[in-house]
Amino acid sequence: MTSYPPPPEEDRLPAAVAADHTMMLDGPRLAELEAREITAWFGDHMVLDRVSLTMPAGQVTSLIGPSGCGKSTFLRILNRMHQLIPAAAMAGEVLLDGVDIYNPSQRLTQARRDIGMVFQKPNPFPAMSIYDNVVAGLKLTGIKIRRDVKDAVVQECLTKAGLWREVRDRLRQPGGALSGGQQQRLCIARSLAVRPRVLLMDEPCSALDPTSTRVIEETMAELVREVTIVIVTHNMQQARRVSDQCAFFLAEQGKPGYIVEYGPTDAMFEAPQDPRTYDYVQGRFG
Repeated sequence: MTSYPPPPEEDRLPAAVAADHTMMLDGPRLAELEAREITAWFGDHMVLDRVSLTMPAGQVTSLIGPSGCGKSTFLRILNRMHQLIPAAAMAGEVLLDGVDIYNPSQRLTQARRDIGMVFQKPNPFPAMSIYDNVVAGLKLTGIKIRRDVKDAVVQECLTKAGLWREVRDRLRQPGGALSGGQQQRLCIARSLAVRPRVLLMDEPCSALDPTSTRVIEETMAELVREVTIVIVTHNMQQARRVSDQCAFFLAEQGKPGYIVEYGPTDAMFEAPQDPRTYDYVQGRFG
């Protein structure tokens, strides 16, 4: 995974502010996410067949493969968003540090707080201010904090998302007025406000220009020190730059998606075990 330099000293948040936020949402941070025998359907159509994958704590795992092989469906299953789709169903387990988030004893709101999501298209609340966009997740999950701590959370999350220097003088302006790349980083900041343990990213750079893409990738390199990241990407160069581990999904001849191969990113690109993986990463199909 490519290493990027740390942010300038003046952009770093005082340790006391970060400590305040940590105390506000105390608990274990970096978490391993493990999917076991995941099978998924839309009505009678099976889209994933017994997919198992371990996403190590404190690493970036990239999900690669052609369109239509179930990568985004798999990603949505990882934080229980798949169940919101009419006629969708799934079987299997998703374990967050050994606890199945689909167990009836586990609350949906807790799963969404522990496992955040950044979508392909930036989706800030357009009429809501930049400040209110960041803290929106706190309200949705019922977290109540003091105003001074809230101010600190906004600064901390915007700093971690690489956006603070660009917006610190216009926090009350609408989030919808930002550029596409800035909006995506605002969505990342919003996800970080509830202190997730895992961050899922569904093609977060596909609609962005190269400069914005690089900033998002730099942001990921910083964030993975404290949150496990799983990213779906069709950009093979990006997968190689940002990820530690890679999983290659495939769906052949109308069959449901499955994982062909999984392993360290360098090995997947330089010495894959399956010829289909080699052909895909070399751009011969997909």
